[in-house]
Amino acid sequence: MERTPGLRPGGQAVDARGVAKEVIGRMGLDAEVRAACTDTAGAHTVDADGKVLETFRADDDGGDGFIADIEILRGDLSQVLYDDTRDDVEYIFGDRITELAQDADGVDVVFAGGGRRRFDLVVGADGLYSELRAMVFGPHERFVRPLGHVLAFYSVPNEFALDRWLLEYQDQESGRSVLLRPIQDATRAMAMFYSASPAGDVGHRDVAAQKRLLRERMAGLGWLAPDILAHLDDTPDFYLDQVAQVVMERWSSGRVGLLGDAAFSSSPMSGQGTGLALVGAYLMAGELAAAGWDADAGFARYEARMRSFVEANQEIGRLNARSRQVPGPDAEPLPDFAGEWFTELVGRAINGVDLPDYAAVPDSAAPAGSPTSPPAGP
Repeated sequence: MERTPGLRPGGQAVDARGVAKEVIGRMGLDAEVRAACTDTAGAHTVDADGKVLETFRADDDGGDGFIADIEILRGDLSQVLYDDTRDDVEYIFGDRITELAQDADGVDVVFAGGGRRRFDLVVGADGLYSELRAMVFGPHERFVRPLGHVLAFYSVPNEFALDRWLLEYQDQESGRSVLLRPIQDATRAMAMFYSASPAGDVGHRDVAAQKRLLRERMAGLGWLAPDILAHLDDTPDFYLDQVAQVVMERWSSGRVGLLGDAAFSSSPMSGQGTGLALVGAYLMAGELAAAGWDADAGFARYEARMRSFVEANQEIGRLNARSRQVPGPDAEPLPDFAGEWFTELVGRAINGVDLPDYAAVPDSAAPAGSPTSPPAGP
């Protein structure tokens, strides 16, 4: 289910590393996903004059480095997944769940459009501010943990001569940064801004206030920032939000489960949000099927397999957020990222989960006569 009228195009570039690439392969979608990738060759960090300071290549670390060899716009990945499943899955656009009640045998759902249906299971994959999570588990404040940063991104005309290389400028003194990345449409580019300070009371759906906040935060930032900000009112796909994680003791309650950012957002600072969602979806579906669609057993096995993997990625997110904070006299010293402990942590964050082969598990184990709901989208 998706509350917008159709699939949302564009969006942030997302990565797949390690076990997430394995999941894509097991879905039979490796060729389709790679064909839709941004084809980014790597990244340069630059100074205010555009001089290259450091270079990272997409083939570093076997394609699992700072720039992954599978990098794709969120909207393009959604399109690939939709095209592969549309003939076998019922998709509902332009609606959302407003009420939910469950019993031992199923879940009764009321939609904003007035429809009522009953499902065997309901899965919420509706993002950081999950409405489904709030209905079943409690208010956002119980689970959303801000990391003290603001992230914004939007597409701009490629008047900067980008050619397969991402460029990033960081102003260490102010904790601000701006980057430009290429996308498949060579006439456009994706811009992103970071600010190492909280969003305040700006609502996550108040776009006008968000744009004012971004202009205020980025005033005086050097390099190409003024030229990029000049396109702020013309862009069709502006997004701004606080950088935050979701931390929960359980990702399921009865016949309702949570997936992706709704359950375990690791924040964009981890670079692994989409990977977590893909791996989580694979394990949730596999464990539910293996348990004969017994909700308690299937959800419990899914959580047990995912928990350590999620915690490693959330730790990466917190560490990266700390590394971008403005240093002060009372600031906690940064850890030694060159140490073996960090290499081990990155390894767990990329490959630290076993992926059972569910190929022999029969889909027909699903209860007959009552459809399973598609995940609730944002």
